[in-house]
Amino acid sequence: MTDAVLALDVGGTKIAAGIVDRDGVVSRAVRVTTPVDDAEATWAAVASAVDEVLRGEIVAGVGIACAGPVDAVAGTASPINVPLWQGFPLRDRVADLVPGVRVELAGDGVCMALGEHWRGAGQGSRFMVGLVVSTGVGGGLVFGGRPFGGRTGNAGHIGHVVVEPDGIACPCGGRGCVETVAGGPRLVEWARRQGWQAPEHADAAHLAAAAQHGEEVPLAAFERAGYAVGLAIAATAAVCDLDLAVVGGGVAQAGDLLFDPIRRSLATHAGLSYLDGLRVEPARLGGEAGLVGAAALVAQR
Repeated sequence: MTDAVLALDVGGTKIAAGIVDRDGVVSRAVRVTTPVDDAEATWAAVASAVDEVLRGEIVAGVGIACAGPVDAVAGTASPINVPLWQGFPLRDRVADLVPGVRVELAGDGVCMALGEHWRGAGQGSRFMVGLVVSTGVGGGLVFGGRPFGGRTGNAGHIGHVVVEPDGIACPCGGRGCVETVAGGPRLVEWARRQGWQAPEHADAAHLAAAAQHGEEVPLAAFERAGYAVGLAIAATAAVCDLDLAVVGGGVAQAGDLLFDPIRRSLATHAGLSYLDGLRVEPARLGGEAGLVGAAALVAQR
């Protein structure tokens, strides 16, 4: 019997699919842009990616990472950044495409954490949080070497820790969430409000390039974002007694521009004695972390 797993990673910007072997190696991966203006168009993109990757191959199961919130028990997804998917029966719809095998669903942050724990920067950690700092900010927890999803599968959704109580509104309904400070589009919006002159299509990568050249406002934007991420990590680590935070995603590609202020923030706010060994490391799996973690939902079950 095959050990290969079909893995899916469904986000607000892109949809990825791939075959993952027993060693966590991804092959035949495809990535497509997520159409977010029509629920069935989003689903059609997922189905097309599955068809392109499978090509008739028999798999042992299917693991799905999806932007949250998700309900891992009901198998539904209600991603904030795919607003027309509310209670979308993602697990059952995928099961219809790949009948006869187990299909597992978890939040993309949980899968990122699980993937990094299995094959990346989290190897050897017992209690860790994984963060995806990208269009939004997601996260997931590994407790005792196993993923911890909580009641519905959303535990560790660190992007909605409040760091600025009087801050701007978040799509979740709150104010001042980490995501409103450190999410890529919000980083750029803040920099523009401070007077940064940039092309209309500028994104977090453009902002990082400007910061690397010493531009004051982009540097301040990353300082602010890193401080906020550090606050959220410190709070999560204090509650959960963690030894490691692994940070990935598109914004984290800025490297020390983000990681230096994260570490300074932790030095100030993670002062409890049991947090002395807390480390922050960049993710190693890049864009494959979600796929590897989704596969682990099946391969390590």
